[in-house]
Formats: sequence, C-alpha cells, structure tokens
Amino acid sequence: MSDKQLQIDKRYLEMARIWAGNSYCTRRKVGAILVKDKMIISDGYNGTPSGFENICEDESNVTKPYVLHAEANAITKVAKSNNSSLGSTLYITSSPCLECAKLIIQSGILRVVYCDRYHNYEGIELLKKAGIIIDFIEIDQ
Repeated sequence: MSDKQLQIDKRYLEMARIWAGNSYCTRRKVGAILVKDKMIISDGYNGTPSGFENICEDESNVTKPYVLHAEANAITKVAKSNNSSLGSTLYITSSPCLECAKLIIQSGILRVVYCDRYHNYEGIELLKKAGIIIDFIEIDQ
C-alpha cells in the first residue's frame, strides 16, 4: 500500500470514528463510511431502526436485539439511494461481525478497512474466504 493510500485510509477512518459519535449506544459506538470512486456514498453508525426510541441498551445494560450495526446502517442507507455499493470500500471503526460480513459480501463491497479489532473474528474470516480485501490500520486515539 502506498503512503498516499495509507493517508487517505486514515482520513476515512477518522471520519468513521467521528461519525460513531452520533450513536446513542453507551456500551460501544461504531461508525462506518462507504466510499466509491473517491466519493462518500453512504455512512452509518450503530443504533436502533428508524422510528424506534434512541436507546440501545436495556435496564441491565445489554444491547437490545434489534440494534443495527454501523455497517448494516450504511449498506441499507445506500440501498435506498441511487448509488450502488458494488466495487466500494467500507471504512469502519470496528471489525465486522459474522452477520454484517454476509451483508458486505452480498452488497458487492470489495474492501474493508477497520481500526479496532472486535473480540470475534468470524466476520473477518468469512470476508477473507469471499476474497474481500481486509486492511487493519491503527489510528491515533
């Protein structure tokens, strides 16, 4: 990877991290930016579906089962637009889970760049199996 590409990747990851700040989740805030042809075509952060209260955890501080992950929000948002995620790059603050990895594969995303490792690597392993380019890049906290 060239130095220029690394700098671009870090900038998009910083944007994803800033976007994560929009999440109402208290346990973990995750942001995603979807880029195609050097343009941001979608974004997302983890949270409840449209029309639901913006409370992600229950009284026991357990994440509610219907909370959407940042990458799922970005993918479904682009699906409602005139854009296509085919051939795009997903920048996400946390490595994707298995369920989101399936969405990434089906949406035609070619590359996933992330900066925080999630405790479960099943999603990353599935993406590798599907031939999707995976890049972990550390950025300053």
